[in-house]
Amino acid sequence: MFRSTPAPLRRIGLTAAAGMILIVGAACSDSSSGTDPMAGHSMPPTQASGSPTASAEKPANRDDVAFAAMMIPHHEQAVWMSDTLLAKKGLDPEVQTLAEQIRAAQQPEIDTMKRWLEEWGTPPDHSQMDHGDDNGGMMTPEEMRELRDETDAEQAQQQFLEAMIKHHQGAVTMAQAEVEKGKNAEAIAMAKTIIATQQEEITTMEGILDRL
Repeated sequence: MFRSTPAPLRRIGLTAAAGMILIVGAACSDSSSGTDPMAGHSMPPTQASGSPTASAEKPANRDDVAFAAMMIPHHEQAVWMSDTLLAKKGLDPEVQTLAEQIRAAQQPEIDTMKRWLEEWGTPPDHSQMDHGDDNGGMMTPEEMRELRDETDAEQAQQQFLEAMIKHHQGAVTMAQAEVEKGKNAEAIAMAKTIIATQQEEITTMEGILDRL
């Protein structure tokens, strides 16, 4: 014959069952948080591939950073050279147009490259690119003073053209290195534009020098 369990025993049984539920729940909670309650030490949590918390791939490599960091002062000198020449009177119209063209093209590129460096958040690493012995074809301080102080327009534009040809050749070399070693698509596209544009301008300047 079935006997009912006395009330005190039922209460004890329910209390024990509730306690077991709490223990099992705690163990499951520990396991889900990466802690193995049986081993007594933390286990590394697993992270699914492609998780939004995974570190994002950098948008630029060291060569991209070096390209932008070194091309900015290179372009800035070209703009200075153009401004210095354009301040003089009696220039050949073709030379004047060329100087205006160089200034108009390179200033926006300077602004873009400065923005890249801010966005990439990476300090410039000049060791990644080599200008060569001529420092990228940049004018020396002495040559800059000569161009600034030259009062004869014909002499000034000859100095400008000869110096800018070297300057462009240096820029083309730097841009070619970026195309070969860079990663950032925008930087590589700009490098290709620099190569095409400045090689064409080199040809134009050589023709003007032969004519003057």
